[in-house]
Amino acid sequence: MSDQSQRDDGQLGDLYRETVLDHFRTPRGRKPLDRVDRSRDGHNPVCGDKLTVSVKLDGDTITDVAVQSKGCAISVASGSMLAELLPGMTQAQAHKLVEAFRGMMHGTPAPDDIDIGDLDALEGIRNFPVRVKCALLAWLTLDDALCSSETTDAPSRGITITE
Repeated sequence: MSDQSQRDDGQLGDLYRETVLDHFRTPRGRKPLDRVDRSRDGHNPVCGDKLTVSVKLDGDTITDVAVQSKGCAISVASGSMLAELLPGMTQAQAHKLVEAFRGMMHGTPAPDDIDIGDLDALEGIRNFPVRVKCALLAWLTLDDALCSSETTDAPSRGITITE
């Protein structure tokens, strides 16, 4: 590898680290929603991450997302990225994004037709299998919430990530 390529890789790594730290330090989606149509709790016992993903819907469209999380930088940043990316998507588009991100965490590039936003900053996490669970927690919790027909009046089943 040339010295220039090593510098470019280092600069890209620095940019990705800065993106993750920005989402960790100032997470998006922390505000309470005025109405919650779907909500689920998620837990990663390996790292101790805990979160609640709440979704506001207008028909089939996600109009807002809140992620209340406590955990490691990767988990909090991933939930922040989720809250930033999802508003305006249909539930079907959100499911496609969840699957694209899950694939990315397991080594499959995201399809060109899916905007992954800042999620590319988490791509290197796949090299640390135990940390993949941290990155996926918010996304799998969201997927569980969207697959449910329950409103928030029903008790949350929650998920514990074992993937």
